[in-house]
Amino acid sequence: MKIGFVSLGCSKNLVDTEMIIGLFKRHKFEVVSNPADADIILVNTCGFIESAKKEAIDTLLEMADYKKKNCKLLIATGCMVQRYKEEMQKELPEVDLFISLDEYEKFWEVVSKVIKEDDKSTNKTSLELDYFNREITTNGYYAYLKIAEGCSNNCTYCAIPKIRGPYVSRKFEEIIKEAQDLSDKGVEEIIVIAQDTTKYGVDLYGKQRLPELLKELCKMKFRWVRFLYAYPESINDELIEVVKEEEKIVKYFDMPIQHISDNVLRRMARRTTGKEIKEKIKKIRKEISNVVLRTSLIAGFPGETEEEFNELKEFVKDIKFDRLGCFAYSKEDGTPAVKLDGHLPAKVKKQRANEIMKVQQNVSKDNNNKMLGNELYVLIENITEDGKYYVARSYREVPEDTDGVIYVENTKDVIIGDFVNVKIVEALDYDLIAELI
Repeated sequence: MKIGFVSLGCSKNLVDTEMIIGLFKRHKFEVVSNPADADIILVNTCGFIESAKKEAIDTLLEMADYKKKNCKLLIATGCMVQRYKEEMQKELPEVDLFISLDEYEKFWEVVSKVIKEDDKSTNKTSLELDYFNREITTNGYYAYLKIAEGCSNNCTYCAIPKIRGPYVSRKFEEIIKEAQDLSDKGVEEIIVIAQDTTKYGVDLYGKQRLPELLKELCKMKFRWVRFLYAYPESINDELIEVVKEEEKIVKYFDMPIQHISDNVLRRMARRTTGKEIKEKIKKIRKEISNVVLRTSLIAGFPGETEEEFNELKEFVKDIKFDRLGCFAYSKEDGTPAVKLDGHLPAKVKKQRANEIMKVQQNVSKDNNNKMLGNELYVLIENITEDGKYYVARSYREVPEDTDGVIYVENTKDVIIGDFVNVKIVEALDYDLIAELI
């Protein structure tokens, strides 16, 4: 039997998809990339914000079209199913099976009843989702390492705690074992992820253990060690020192701050102030040379005044983040922010988010111009359709075009997966153009 997969949303969701693929492969299913060839299609949905929910619905309806041809079964899983399972069952009769997150522990049991696949295996692991039997779907040169599930920060705008539950760290030894397995398989860049990586270990061991974990990963064969989603209030001196001293750890902080106005931060139930955020940024830049700072912001939060928005805009101009994404506030069912006063019209929220991104576009272009003439060590990941350029990343970019890419002029034979030295020769708004050295 042939099965195709579509994974939507974040890298944490992708790890779940990779475990699901591994489960089906252990049951002798053939995984196909073209949905037209699939007997079964599984869509792992995201339900984080309104645009993600729309994408999930559109994707399910698109995949449902294949049922009119060859596909016999359409399955929906993931965060949106967890949030809206009953509504989706009523509104999407095209989908044959909905599997919510709280059913993942008996995933194969649920699936096998629908596909009428009798499991005769006596191996219990063949029935379970398993980090150690995931099918890496990235290009093989990098892989994600999920160290925790859920979130306990309970920011007023965020539905993650309702969807994924409270923060639960994985056991340290289990993570190290999985990382060693990935290293043995030839993964060059390991990317540590969780909803908030800086909280790793607090629930399980009574203290933060991210610095310790990163140091252990540096002992393995990985060329690059990266961690994402480090909340500013939990970035401590020990973590900064580890990033500074360990050669394999890329000098890159993804620090979601959401806003800079104290009033807005308070309404968001964030655990920091504007002053503390600025001091943390200053400290990181002082301690770590050539560090890359990335953040995410929310514009148009309930009650955000023109003055508070302008404060945010000026902050973006002044701080000059290397990478920045800004989203219009999305009203999420069941979150405390829904009940706040001062909800803004959609047009105003979108306009404010666009204004921030226009500011960042200029910042990004200025930052990129400063890279002209610099040499970088990059990973070759792809080649453009016309063959003129290789598509590459340095320590300054995360995968999947989130931060832009480096286009390397195709003047020599280079193999995808190679690490090479390049010189930056041209700066675009978000991307760079380089030549091989």
